[in-house]
Amino acid sequence: MTSQQEHIESSLILPGRDGGFDPCPTVMTEEELIRFLRIPEISGASNHHHVIENLKRR
Repeated sequence: MTSQQEHIESSLILPGRDGGFDPCPTVMTEEELIRFLRIPEISGASNHHHVIENLKRR
């Protein structure tokens, strides 16, 4: 593996539920997308799925 591939793979991480980090999948579920976009930390919405629905509409 080249250093560029290693860099790309090491940068594809997703914040884990336990405070650590998980590998970022190629295709994300809605829950993974919510964590990747850090919606709980950024949004004041009580239902994070509504935020995703709003992003889909836009």
